[in-house]
Amino acid sequence: MTEAQFIPKPYTKTVESGKVTWESPSNIALVKYWGKKKDQIPENPSISFTLSHCKTITTVSFSKKETNNAFSFEVFLDGENKDDFKPKIETFFKRIEVYLPFLKDYHFNIETTNTFPHSSGIASSASGMSALALCLMSIEKQLNDAVTEAYCNKKASFLARLGSGSACRSIEGDLVVWGKHGNIEGSSDLFGIKYPYTIHENFKNYQDTILLVDKGEKQVSSSVGHNLMYYHPFAEERFKQAHNNLSKLMTILESGDLNAFIALIESEALTLHAMMMTSMPYFILMKPNTLEIINKIWDFRKKSGWHIGFTLDAGANVHVLYPEKESNQILEFINNELVAYIENAHYIVDKIGLGAKQLTIDN
Repeated sequence: MTEAQFIPKPYTKTVESGKVTWESPSNIALVKYWGKKKDQIPENPSISFTLSHCKTITTVSFSKKETNNAFSFEVFLDGENKDDFKPKIETFFKRIEVYLPFLKDYHFNIETTNTFPHSSGIASSASGMSALALCLMSIEKQLNDAVTEAYCNKKASFLARLGSGSACRSIEGDLVVWGKHGNIEGSSDLFGIKYPYTIHENFKNYQDTILLVDKGEKQVSSSVGHNLMYYHPFAEERFKQAHNNLSKLMTILESGDLNAFIALIESEALTLHAMMMTSMPYFILMKPNTLEIINKIWDFRKKSGWHIGFTLDAGANVHVLYPEKESNQILEFINNELVAYIENAHYIVDKIGLGAKQLTIDN
């Protein structure tokens, strides 16, 4: 598909007001997207686990305006008016107006809440922008009965990408690919797709326990981090590596090789941080306790033989990944050995989820 195919024909219905609510999960990339071109196009493909419990719940109330010469909206997080969120939403609306021409026709109240700490490296922008995109698509669906569920998901992913790149991977589950890859049919730079090939039972209902080493604001925003790749001396090799790693992961997902899976995802996580440490300016996003946790995981895995691995986003928190059948032993290890290294002993037990869910719609 091309961008033009997401521009709607004139709407067939009118709606004066309404309210819609969606919940959309965060996701954790296994092969990382880092670096982008114009219009939120990724420099390399990525693949992610969709999460289940870490999610954003967004309600959009809308009412028809008398004039349609400007965007009109208010944003609330946990019931508190958040004017500092408005510039990002304004930018998002400007990017998507051609694809949702009703945006200036209504005033919107956007009420959102997260089940996890905001801006702490658990991709709140991914879940937040995907939830908002789905709410807006539900409004478009009311204006055009011809919009199908499949098209709605694809366009929501396309729109969410224009708000936050990784948000396009939060619409569906359990594994989502974003970015054109020669071996993955249907893959696209414009939207995420559900991984279309065989997945071994070892990876079904995979677990992700998120250790909150640092619940504060990230040291550097993802947008700034991506921009550092423009002149990075190792950027082109990194983009090639991501393509190759995704090809390797396809074989791993089919075979069920847990050891190879762990080696690949840990390498990807450390490569992401290596790119940040070798950029100009450079950043160290891990904290001392991040490294303590990683070394504890390596030591425990070597001694026990359990299939415990980790990945990282662009921050200090650690996603501990492991198969469901080993949950009891690994959670015991986390409680006994890792809790000492996380802020206020706070961690989130999550697992693979199946994507976003509509909660309410009121006309």
